[in-house]
Amino acid sequence: MTDKVTKTDAEWRAQLSDLAYKVTRKHGTERAFTNDNFPKSAGTFSCICCNAALFDAGTKFDSGTGWPSFYAPMSPEAVIEKEDNGFFMRRTEILCSKCDAHLGHVFPDGPQPTGLRYCMNGVALTFDEDGKA
Repeated sequence: MTDKVTKTDAEWRAQLSDLAYKVTRKHGTERAFTNDNFPKSAGTFSCICCNAALFDAGTKFDSGTGWPSFYAPMSPEAVIEKEDNGFFMRRTEILCSKCDAHLGHVFPDGPQPTGLRYCMNGVALTFDEDGKA
């Protein structure tokens, strides 16, 4: 992974929509079924904050949760896992390893081959269709 991307709070606010800022920089969550409108074609899902490649479209699946779900990141180095004990729950938070943006959480109820469900906030991701970037 390349050097960390760091910006001031004012720079993040200027770059991101209000919801993207709330989710990625303040560890918020978007409402279910509001931001999973990405194409089903081949491509790459990247961080809205720093454009780091995070998930291959081939690992996306319909979890029925209302958030984009993947069974694996592009590489183990693409994301950081952090223990999250907020809201009286024990979860594993997923952050972008390049800019520390909050992306969502990972759960052990996904499909094979990993059995994991990376449940991401759609507003935290951008999509680049293969051949269109």
